[in-house]
Amino acid sequence: MRKTFVKTLIEEAKQDRDIFLITGDLGFMALEEFRDVLPNQYLNAGVSEQNMLGMAAGLALSGKKVYVYSIIPFATMRPFEYVKDDICYQNLNVKIVGVGAGFSYSLYGSTHHALEDISIMRSLPNMTVVCPGDPLEVKFATKASVKHKGPMYLRLGKAGEPVVNPRLKNFKIGKAVIVQNGKDATIIATSNLLQNAVEAGKLLKEQGVDCGVISMHTIKPIDQSAIIEAAKETKAIVTLEEHSVIGGLGSAVAEILAENNLKVKFKRLGVPDEYPHVIGSQRYLREKYGLSPQQVAQTIRNVISKRN
Repeated sequence: MRKTFVKTLIEEAKQDRDIFLITGDLGFMALEEFRDVLPNQYLNAGVSEQNMLGMAAGLALSGKKVYVYSIIPFATMRPFEYVKDDICYQNLNVKIVGVGAGFSYSLYGSTHHALEDISIMRSLPNMTVVCPGDPLEVKFATKASVKHKGPMYLRLGKAGEPVVNPRLKNFKIGKAVIVQNGKDATIIATSNLLQNAVEAGKLLKEQGVDCGVISMHTIKPIDQSAIIEAAKETKAIVTLEEHSVIGGLGSAVAEILAENNLKVKFKRLGVPDEYPHVIGSQRYLREKYGLSPQQVAQTIRNVISKRN
């Protein structure tokens, strides 16, 4: 995902000299091309994340379209007060690009896990939260971010993620993508678990369960109409995210269902309210928390079969 982001941003920045990229001494083997091709639109702020956001605010006030890039905890949590007061309070044109969604940096432990970012970013007024599900969505989201005015958080995986929905042509911030329709259940997925949602849907189809998949790439503003329609047309809704079950996609969808008095079977799949005290690959940690395609499919079967 990050390579797609950088490649797309370079294309846009060549055409728009107001685009400026700042990194907190990260992005090696990813940002070098941007630095070399557009040196006057690039700055390495060093290991100084709070100052990086302050610089971004100043550049935005001077008319620049600023992108700040770092690993998610260092782009969102360490400088959170600066995001809140410097960027969002003043409604500045700054895009915060966080790489390493969920357990992408699995072996580095909780300091590098990104399991709270959606929750804290969507709580900020003026902040738009976009979590693309594959490299193609990253490409469209990056292009859309250039035209978008105001603060935005762009949540990326790490590297090597496959294109999940190659037929994607129409992308709009705040508008969900219907990957496949289904009558028995709907998986609403976001960010780097979209692939697992599609694979779980295929497994369920083989087992006689007609399961739809929605890519909810924008968490704020969320596509309420897509959620309401899915709740009316299917028996169950399951949200899927590599993020805490508290405050993320699952919470956002639950809010819509409750406020619209929609009576549908509902289950949040994500990371429970705990710190992982084990070390392993991203795949290992996903399986620990029931997020593999096979586990997701089994959970959905259990939800469907459960009596009201």
